[in-house]
Amino acid sequence: MTIQIIKTTPYADQKPGTSGLRKRVPVFSQPNYVENFIQSIFDSLEGLAGQTLVIGGDGRFFNDVAIQKAIRIAAANGFGKVLVGQGGLLSTPAASNIIRHYKAFGGLVLSASHNPGGPDGDFGIKYNVGNGGPAPEKITDAVYARTKVIDSYKALDTPDVDLSKIGTQQVGDMVVEVIDPVKDYAVLMQTLFDFEAIRGLFKSGFTMTFDSMHAITGPYAKAILEGLLGAPAGTVKNGVPSPTFNHGHPDPNLVYCKDMYDLLMTEAGPDFGAASDGDGDRNLIIGKNRFVTPSDSLALLAANAHLAPGYKAGIVGIARSMPTSAAADRVAEKLGIEMHETPTGWKFFGNLLDAGRVTICGEESAGTGSDHVREKDGLWAVLLWLNILAVRKESVDAIVREHWATYGRNYYTRHDYEEVDSAIANALVDNLRGRLSTLPGQVLNGLEVAYADDFTYHDPVDGSTSAKQGIRIGFKDGSRIVLRLSGTGTVGATLRVYLEQYEPPNGNHDLDVQRALEPLVGITEDLAGIKARTGRTEPSVIT
Repeated sequence: MTIQIIKTTPYADQKPGTSGLRKRVPVFSQPNYVENFIQSIFDSLEGLAGQTLVIGGDGRFFNDVAIQKAIRIAAANGFGKVLVGQGGLLSTPAASNIIRHYKAFGGLVLSASHNPGGPDGDFGIKYNVGNGGPAPEKITDAVYARTKVIDSYKALDTPDVDLSKIGTQQVGDMVVEVIDPVKDYAVLMQTLFDFEAIRGLFKSGFTMTFDSMHAITGPYAKAILEGLLGAPAGTVKNGVPSPTFNHGHPDPNLVYCKDMYDLLMTEAGPDFGAASDGDGDRNLIIGKNRFVTPSDSLALLAANAHLAPGYKAGIVGIARSMPTSAAADRVAEKLGIEMHETPTGWKFFGNLLDAGRVTICGEESAGTGSDHVREKDGLWAVLLWLNILAVRKESVDAIVREHWATYGRNYYTRHDYEEVDSAIANALVDNLRGRLSTLPGQVLNGLEVAYADDFTYHDPVDGSTSAKQGIRIGFKDGSRIVLRLSGTGTVGATLRVYLEQYEPPNGNHDLDVQRALEPLVGITEDLAGIKARTGRTEPSVIT
């Protein structure tokens, strides 16, 4: 088998976002588009010769094509071994675990997470480093610089690898080992949680539904929930991964999981409902008559983590992304542990986790995880909730209400404006950014502005600085408005607006969320002029 050096020309749009490079499938299908980006990754790494690379994805459309390309390029660039999930499948947290467990050099995760799939849907490629987490900005910046000048890539002239059979195959001088995508992850979960207690929960008559959304967590949830934990057959819904997610939207929020939410709000519904997204790193948690916001879930998991064997010694710290509500901050304060506010993107948690500064991390976009891997982990969050329910023997609603009575409630919502014209979205943000210095001290709709800034993060571990991470406008009563442009979309820009109001422990915890936050909605419109600038009368999605 000969190594081919194939001439190519650069593409100008291969800048990785917070979760790698994400584009529509027709974009990735352009000649040499995938090859250019993967070769640019390898060209930006040092010491890869003879090393092990992990490859896997969420099974979305184009996953199989990209994996074969990646294997050929990896072999030509001198990797000694590739570990790939059977069928090309690996959830993102499982990929992180495999990188760490087998001490691999790094990994290619092929996914667009919660974005739709299919021939006209989304696809993505990101590189994870040896700690199992997403590549830091110094690597992604180097990759982008390389994509702008790349003139050739290397590939091995070889037939496709059979990914259906577990075992080893040879591709030139490189070994390709096809592995069970679930086994190592299931073993890890058993070291963290009290499976016997959770089995007892199900034996007691506790009922649950888990929606895999025709995405990657289906095989994992079936093996763990219905297999190891004894949940009744049928607990896992939509459990077979589909390249198009059965033509659905694999985002576990109240828009795309409305049927589950409606069911849980009735007496006929199960005791507990959960879901995960396209690549398995996000989660949705709903108890009977109680939706748990991702921000509250982070705080609740941190406050109760000691009930699970893997965290019985307590947690050393919590980290949250800047737009995530401050509910977890109050838990950290009571526990006397470190609390860190970072930019959006799991890669910012990596240094804190590696340094032993934090144990549990979370983002308001339905992502929570811990130091067991270096990615957010949807099924992990579900299992920790089940462990807490098994030990406390209380309903989700009772646990949430007790938490608010202790710490207070952060009323919180996110308004997404999707596929906004990029020029309009950037002008909106730039205009508001230019006015921030004039806002402190002003009284807006009865609320006095305490601070207004564009969040800059100073990494306490490596000293790096990340600027312009989102506009924050905070009020003296603890309320807060955050605006930022998301890096997870593939068309135009996604403008995200986060609204938060704190109600103390003895306050009113039973208000309708959107009604409670109406004053902040009005202030946001007055300041940013979203309707006038974008022509949107309402958000695309409210969560």
